[in-house]
Amino acid sequence: MKLNVAVFFGGETVEHEVSVISANQAINALNREKYNVIPIYISKDRKMYVSELLEDLKNYKDLNELTAKSTQVTIVREDNKVVIKPVKAKMFGAKEIGTIDVAVPVMHGTNGEDGTIQGFLEMMKVPYAGCDVYGAAVGQDKVMQKHILHDNDLPITNWFWVYGTEIDDNKEEVLRKVHRLIYPVILKPARTGSSVGISIAHNDEEYLECFEEARQYDEKVITEKVVKPMVEINCSVLGDSCHAETSVLEQVGFSNDDELLTFFDKYQANGKGGKGAKGVKGEGSKGMASAARIVPAPISEMQTELIQNLALKAFKVLGASGVCRIDFMMDTETKKVYINEINTIPGSLAFYLWENKGMPFEQLMDRLIETALERERRRSRMVFSYETNLLQNY
Repeated sequence: MKLNVAVFFGGETVEHEVSVISANQAINALNREKYNVIPIYISKDRKMYVSELLEDLKNYKDLNELTAKSTQVTIVREDNKVVIKPVKAKMFGAKEIGTIDVAVPVMHGTNGEDGTIQGFLEMMKVPYAGCDVYGAAVGQDKVMQKHILHDNDLPITNWFWVYGTEIDDNKEEVLRKVHRLIYPVILKPARTGSSVGISIAHNDEEYLECFEEARQYDEKVITEKVVKPMVEINCSVLGDSCHAETSVLEQVGFSNDDELLTFFDKYQANGKGGKGAKGVKGEGSKGMASAARIVPAPISEMQTELIQNLALKAFKVLGASGVCRIDFMMDTETKKVYINEINTIPGSLAFYLWENKGMPFEQLMDRLIETALERERRRSRMVFSYETNLLQNY
């Protein structure tokens, strides 16, 4: 009997389109002999839709037209089943569209990857792939993430954070903190991804401009010391707290002379004639699988083992599960390695790193679903409520 697998994607996030690309890749990788695949698209105004049209990436060129041709749905729990229902049921139409056995969230950034969709699925009591609510929230909030990494003696760069409003009342104090780091510094919104809102400052004037850019995307702004000269090395981790393994490493290259990999570099350059993963001109965006990269990373066995061990430890202390990608920075002169961040739902689900280890994308999706079901089995043996009613004698 086939499992009904619902893939959730989109959402109200600056990474909406990236999520659509990643989800499309994941949907195509699911084995249709094992699963009934149900794409559930969440629009930018947080409405859920189902349609066969959602499986073809070409249909997303006009989102208004796509949603007009799709069925808006809601999800409810009835008689121990999680049911997908049309919001506006037709008189002679189906009252139910289907049921969900397991969910695969492929939502990047805020209002999805940050624990939002995970909390919704918890309420519905649906087994789901990837991090739980806590792991997702910590993975999205780089401030909490960095505190946990530091407290577990994992290497991170010198940094500080402030609320975006602090620059208005305490500008000089913020700048004093920057001067202690010494320019250049990198500024980041605490809870975005895909390089959105990230920039580098070389002096006070640039810093204030970059700060204004970053605080448009989040209430908290992080400032870090730039590692230079630097190369970015990424490692994917698959599993959960019981068992996890690492992928091969990748070295991410730049498609221009800038000091950091931009949103354009990651997702659009390949579709604009830029070079893809193997130096071949692209025909269209393939998500993170299209960014310029070298796989496996051209570093020593000792450095590879060090980064893989750090990735496993970070994965565990951050409470991660499913498939994640942990990004590292290596000082090319000193060879010192720093953890940059964890991506709990990485672009393209980092499938290209597992393919290079001999695990096809289809098998990666199988593993994600198996891990989701196993977590649900473990949770079913835990105590979440007592058979008592304190209110009857209140």
